[in-house]
Amino acid sequence: MTVFQAIIIAIVEGITEFLPISSTGHMIITQELLGMEIDDFVKAFTVNIQFGAILSVVILYWKRFFQTLEFYYKLFVAFIPAAVIGLLLGDFIDMLLENVVVVAVMLVAGGIVLLFVDKWFNKPAEDQSISYPTAFKIGLFQCIAMIPGVSRSAATIVGGMAQKLNRKTAAEFSFFLAVPTMFAASGYKLLKNYSTITSENISILLIGNVIAFVVAMLAIKFFISFLTKHGFKWFGYYRILVGLAILIMLAFGYDLNIV
Repeated sequence: MTVFQAIIIAIVEGITEFLPISSTGHMIITQELLGMEIDDFVKAFTVNIQFGAILSVVILYWKRFFQTLEFYYKLFVAFIPAAVIGLLLGDFIDMLLENVVVVAVMLVAGGIVLLFVDKWFNKPAEDQSISYPTAFKIGLFQCIAMIPGVSRSAATIVGGMAQKLNRKTAAEFSFFLAVPTMFAASGYKLLKNYSTITSENISILLIGNVIAFVVAMLAIKFFISFLTKHGFKWFGYYRILVGLAILIMLAFGYDLNIV
């Protein structure tokens, strides 16, 4: 992996990680366009630069993230379902990551869902506080995102709106929940692939994290503003186009690699 490729991948990660459009699908297309050879370090890189994206949430919501213990208890309750499913089905999930068709189909299916989300959940409750049962139910929705192409952000935001949260509150809780979820996933992958990180490529990993951090901060600010004004419809259309693009590339014989 070159420094240029690392910067491009980190930009894509920073933009797509918190938007409801699936970072996995975008990684597939980006790596193909860059003509990258997918080795163990590239796989580790694309997971571990999530640390930079995580830090963007902590910094951007500094005062709200460091608050009462009850807030962390609720995050933990929401995190439990994904932690359990991830440990039980880790190998199966890794196998799905190698299936390009699954990613493309879920991009399209998820896009269709986003076209109607604002109509389905258009009556948020006056009380926007998040209870423990609500947090747990959002955590169950997050498990759906273990299917590549679904988008963790989309699943958890829709899960929050299904519990009568408004779009802004659901999106922000999704960001907060990303911190323990992505930290656990990134840490686990780092432990499994630490041997791929050497003195020669650690600088590339650091550059990737810095780029992902900066871009993710900008993406989050854009997303909250855009979502509040326009809802999910345009993200739905975009997902459908990307999913169809992958399917068309496959139909024309492109050998797409999954990270």
